[in-house]
Amino acid sequence: MATPLEYYNSIPPVTKTYAVACLFATGAYTLELYNIRNIALLYSDVFKRFQIWRLITPLFFIGPFSLTFAFRLLTILYYGTQLERGPFDKRTADLVWMYVFGAASLLVMAAIPYLWTPFLGPSMVLVIAYVWGREFPNARINIHGLFELKGFYIAYYMIVAELVLGNPLKQAMIGIAAGHLYYFMTVLYPLKTGNNILKTPRWIHKLVAFWGKGFQINSPFRNDPAEGVAFRGRGRRLNGSRSTSTRSERRDSEPVDTGTPAPSSSGSGVSFRGRSHRLGSR
Repeated sequence: MATPLEYYNSIPPVTKTYAVACLFATGAYTLELYNIRNIALLYSDVFKRFQIWRLITPLFFIGPFSLTFAFRLLTILYYGTQLERGPFDKRTADLVWMYVFGAASLLVMAAIPYLWTPFLGPSMVLVIAYVWGREFPNARINIHGLFELKGFYIAYYMIVAELVLGNPLKQAMIGIAAGHLYYFMTVLYPLKTGNNILKTPRWIHKLVAFWGKGFQINSPFRNDPAEGVAFRGRGRRLNGSRSTSTRSERRDSEPVDTGTPAPSSSGSGVSFRGRSHRLGSR
């Protein structure tokens, strides 16, 4: 059994970043460090008061500390980790693009008055669960030791769970819609037509390379610091144009006086006997 620190260090970077951001958002709210209304998705404040942060902060609030919060956070950690270690292994930029595209889809849907919701964190949880279910459709999931479900149905089970916990269904429904749109555009449509119209943008590759976490096998950018060195060579002191090897060859070509006499036959056991000189003393 791993310790909490060992478990934390084992979480893949993208899942860890999103889970920790959600935890901090809820923790700061519990400590009353901000007013919940200041991070809600209010398009009137976005366009009239230029409060651009409202397009980002709602994606990280998954509710106050409660059973619902624990359920959602564990969903992020479990299914997000399996996605990052499975279908998105060595595809960090593609996984980041899934989060970005899912978030953008949710923001567009929330612009429709009937689908508007002040916080999109719960919907992002359903995006992760839905994509996982499509990637692992035949996986057997044990539900609280009571029964088993195939992975394909896990997102729909979560809708029921949200309903039982007393949460509105709107957030879960638009989360499944955003997850399905991503999976259709990146997997189903390319398989049918051979044309991937939703490739991971170059700026996502560049962002992941700058971040330096994870790995993307087909990235046009390198996240290895050594790859960014334009020139690599030996340093030289000023006025030291001659290389070490040249000076060494010159020393080898010069005669060296060791002051070694002929071997002694006195049987003293000394294999070498001679006079030593300080450099420049002769």
